[in-house]
Amino acid sequence: MKKLNPAARLTAVTAALGLALAGCSTANDEGRGSGREDSHGSHESASSETGGSEHDDMDHSESGHGSGGHEGHADDGGDPPKGITKAADPKFDVGDTVVLSADHMPGMKGAEATVSGAFDTTTYSISYTPTDGGDPVKDHKWVVHEELKDPGKAPLKKGDKATVNADHMPGMKGAEATIDSATDETVYMVDVKTDEMEMTNHKWVVESEMKPAK
Repeated sequence: MKKLNPAARLTAVTAALGLALAGCSTANDEGRGSGREDSHGSHESASSETGGSEHDDMDHSESGHGSGGHEGHADDGGDPPKGITKAADPKFDVGDTVVLSADHMPGMKGAEATVSGAFDTTTYSISYTPTDGGDPVKDHKWVVHEELKDPGKAPLKKGDKATVNADHMPGMKGAEATIDSATDETVYMVDVKTDEMEMTNHKWVVESEMKPAK
């Protein structure tokens, strides 16, 4: 084999190093490009998953708002509020058995109940935000005029504001409510016992939400 002189060997070594460095640079560039693409793809995936979760939470929250907020309703409603007037001539007397058409909570509609009180007053459907930080409640049925703080003369009008003194469920007492609707039909307390619930002096059911038991 022909030996290379020192100058030729130096030239050959320099060329080899140049090729090696060029190869490393290309590999690093490809690696960096791959890393950027992977990172961007992961970000898009995370954003998509987060967005889906937020949407699901929003749907769940909104679906709960229209429920009337009867979750956690007291099993024993207690005595009627002070100042309320007993009905002079109610369609259903205390002790009568009735069938409820109200669907204030699961298991109520179609259930038999026993009348435990009948009253003449103004009864309201209200919307309010619980004082305990719970989700806003829309169209809660019912509270009576005597369960509002300094309400003035009945009836209040739709859109009027009032502070609730009733404590039918956690977070209700002391909440500021907006009047959604009002009725002057006879309103009742009832005892209900089904496979899904047992309540004494449940407040409230209006006369149009009841019918005689067969």
